[in-house]
Amino acid sequence: MGIGYINGKYIGLNENAVPIEERGCQFGDGIYEVIRVYNGKPFMLDEHLARLLKSGNAIKLQIKQSMEEFRMLIKEAIAKSGLSNCCVYLQITRGISARNHLFPDVPVSISMTVKQIIPLPDSIREKGAAAIFHEDERWANCYIKSLNLLPNVLARQTAYEQGCFEAILVREGMVTEGTSSNVFIVKQGKVYTTPLSRNILAGITRMVVKRVSEVVNVQFIEQAFSKEDLVGADEVFITNTTSEIVPIVKVEGKKIGTGAPGEVTMKLYHKLQQFVADLKEM
Repeated sequence: MGIGYINGKYIGLNENAVPIEERGCQFGDGIYEVIRVYNGKPFMLDEHLARLLKSGNAIKLQIKQSMEEFRMLIKEAIAKSGLSNCCVYLQITRGISARNHLFPDVPVSISMTVKQIIPLPDSIREKGAAAIFHEDERWANCYIKSLNLLPNVLARQTAYEQGCFEAILVREGMVTEGTSSNVFIVKQGKVYTTPLSRNILAGITRMVVKRVSEVVNVQFIEQAFSKEDLVGADEVFITNTTSEIVPIVKVEGKKIGTGAPGEVTMKLYHKLQQFVADLKEM
């Protein structure tokens, strides 16, 4: 159940829609956002759209639509889908044109899906998840939310094949982020996460956790940390739009802290849920 959209037309999710010579398919020449919707309200929508346009500027994508136009389109698609708790996937590519590395003089191609959210199993939140370390083999501009996700896919598959939920990426011994998440450690009641740079995505849920930490008086520190720091932490958790906050209790088979979701992690998770229930949009 859900709905699709491509270049002005709403379609069924199983309809054939993308031409062969679409630059997103042939080159990964595009950007995207995933937006969580609670009770019909897109959460942190302006922040998602601001990041989308920043990514577009970074790859010289000529997007003529304004934030307000995207805002209206997303809300219209949610209404047409008939779904209340769902995810919006919005993608913009450099368009449809004969295959050539040089930029074509064509309009950008905009596609979108609205699908029912698949909630994280309660057991993962209650017991925590496992992760592995994996060399960060991605390109140098990970702050751009581009379609070029093959290194992420390969690392995540490796984690899955080892019975783990996520792969925590490492460059020169230092943690960057997960394949689809930001990574946090807790030491002596303080939350640490990798500082923003070209090497990581400025996660929207990361932004929310920073706000939540201030509300519950937990010190939030943006500071680089190593694999060893992570394994020796009191708590570890990861964040992203669809899974929110996920406690990590084992990495490379080694227990983190007590081996159960930590007090600070769950305090932040419950406060985030309160924000969602009270405000709907931030």
